[in-house]
Amino acid sequence: MQRQAVTLLLLGPAVVILGVLFVLPLGYFLVISFWRVVLFKLKPDATLANYNQVFELHLSTLIFTLELALVVSLLTTTLGFIFAYLIRFKAGRWGPALLFIAMITLFGGYLMKIYSWMTILGITGVLNTALLALGLVAEPLPWLFYNEGAVVVTLVNFLLPITILPIYAAMRGVTNVELEAARDLGAGVWRAFSDILVPRCQAGIAAGFALSFLLASGDYLTPQLVGGKVNMIGVQIAAQFGGIFNWPMGAAMSFVTLACSLGVVAAAMALLALWRPR
Repeated sequence: MQRQAVTLLLLGPAVVILGVLFVLPLGYFLVISFWRVVLFKLKPDATLANYNQVFELHLSTLIFTLELALVVSLLTTTLGFIFAYLIRFKAGRWGPALLFIAMITLFGGYLMKIYSWMTILGITGVLNTALLALGLVAEPLPWLFYNEGAVVVTLVNFLLPITILPIYAAMRGVTNVELEAARDLGAGVWRAFSDILVPRCQAGIAAGFALSFLLASGDYLTPQLVGGKVNMIGVQIAAQFGGIFNWPMGAAMSFVTLACSLGVVAAAMALLALWRPR
């Protein structure tokens, strides 16, 4: 009993912070998602009109956002798995240094990475300037910037370190002896990958995919700064709160996006769980 009391006492501050900063605001926005706005004032109500409008007016944007987030998360998870594999099994004594580089980029700042890619991909950016100087192009390439590709590249760069860490943590549980035993028994690279690495790293892969997908689907700064006319659902949600002052509509859009994103993540987890060694 005394140990349980100590555990509850230690967990108490974290639970209070989580409740005050996350659960209560989430509950508040869930309630007002059923309200209305009359003359720029919130009016308590119990209507599904906001949710109906989300599907009537913003369904195409929501689908596009989920598709783009899926592309970003698949690329990020794949690259994260490859990088974690290199650190764990191929880099040798350089492995900790590579892991440190991946971790230190987490402190680089989200906006700094966005502005860096703006500097690289812009009309007068580093890449276009280099191509012109080398004589490879006669004029700057406008398609490098303000499109879906620029959004994907920027988000992958931002989310890759977040994906690497859980995959690497799971991969640490796989020993060199297991892979060597598989090779001694005649297993090729793909067989060892499919029968040992993926099943043993499913938790890390799932965590990395979920983190990258949820963050990408809710992003609104990247499509505005590097996407130009790329219209993701996060941009419209931000406009509802900041410009139009229709908080009930913005809250309804947020919860629909969250529900759809969790549905995609759940489907991906179910597919990953079907992976079995042959």
